[in-house]
Amino acid sequence: MKALVYNGPDDKSWNEVPDPTLIDDTDCLVRVDATTICGSDLHILKGHLPEVTAGRILGHEAVGTVLQVGSAVRNSKAGDRVLVSCISACGHCRFCREARFGQCLGGGGWILGHNIDGTQAEKVRVPFADTSTYPIPPGVTDEEFLMLADILPTGYEVGVLNGRVSPGDVVAVVGAGPIGLSAITGSALFSPSHIVAIDLADTRLEAAKHFGADVTVNNGREDPLAIVQSLTDGLGADVAIEAVGTPATFELAAALVRPGGRVANIGVHGAPATLHLETLWTRDVTITTGLVDTFSTPTLSRLIAAHQLNVSRYATHHFGLDQMIEAYDVFSNASHTGALKVVLTRTP
Repeated sequence: MKALVYNGPDDKSWNEVPDPTLIDDTDCLVRVDATTICGSDLHILKGHLPEVTAGRILGHEAVGTVLQVGSAVRNSKAGDRVLVSCISACGHCRFCREARFGQCLGGGGWILGHNIDGTQAEKVRVPFADTSTYPIPPGVTDEEFLMLADILPTGYEVGVLNGRVSPGDVVAVVGAGPIGLSAITGSALFSPSHIVAIDLADTRLEAAKHFGADVTVNNGREDPLAIVQSLTDGLGADVAIEAVGTPATFELAAALVRPGGRVANIGVHGAPATLHLETLWTRDVTITTGLVDTFSTPTLSRLIAAHQLNVSRYATHHFGLDQMIEAYDVFSNASHTGALKVVLTRTP
C-alpha cells in the first residue's frame, strides 16, 4: 500500500510500504476512505515531537470501511463504516474508567501517527477497536464525520468544557484555524454574549464569522486587549481559549482574561511559554491544559446526525489520497491558501 512516511524533520514522502496486519485480538484493520491533516502533523514535521521516529506513517484521523477484526472485537465487523478516533482507549485502565482516554495507561492515548503507524495511508491497523472506533450514522457523509476524529472534540473538550463557557460569557478565541473554529462552534452551544476571534489572517477571521464569532480582530493591526476590554467594562474575557501553540498566543490569552476568569490552552506548544505570575497571581485566574479525551464524540455524533452542527464547511480543499504531498503544501500554507481542513479520499 501507499502511505505518508515521516523521514525526519522537514522530510516526508508518499511511499510504498507493507500492508498492516492484525497484531492483537482487539485490533481491526480499516480501509481508509477519507483522511485529513492536522496541525500536530506539522509540529511533528518541524521536529517538535522528537518521540516520533523516522519511518512512522503519520495521521490520526480517518473514516473508513472495516476489512478485518480480531477475535475479541464485538462492536464492528467487516464492511462496517466507522470513524477512527485520534485517541485510542484500552477501556480498562484507571484513566479510561474516568473517561480520560487521552491518558490511557493500557497502550492507548494518542498513538496513531505518533507511537504507531497512522491513518494517512490506504489501510490502518486500529488497536482497541471496540473503544476506539465509532459507527457512522445513516445519512452522514464520510467528510462530515471525519471532523469528529479530532478537531470537534478537541475544541469542545479542551477549549469549551475546560474553559467552562457559560451563558452570557465573553469568550476570546486566540487563533481561528480549524481548532479555534471548533472552539467557536462549541462555545456557541452555550449562548455566550460575545465570541471574539483573534487571528493574523483575514481569510480565517472571515471564516470565524460563519462559524459563530460576532467580533473579529486582526492582531497584526488591531489591539485585541483594547477591543475585549471595550466589550467587558474594562475587565477582560470570561474565557480565553488559546488555539495556536506559540509563546506569543499563550501570553496574549493570559493577558485577555478577567480576574476570576479561565484560560483554556488547546495549542500544541513546541517551545516554552512565559507564565506571567507577577501579574496573574493576584487575579484568581484558572489555567487549564489538556489532550483531548474524545469522551464527547458520541454527543457530537448525535448533534451532527440531527443536523444541529454544520460541519461540512470545515472542508475547504479536496484531494485524492495519492495527492498527499500537494495537500500538505496547501495545508501548511493556510494563511495564503485559505485552507481550513483538507480532505483526502480514496480513489475508487
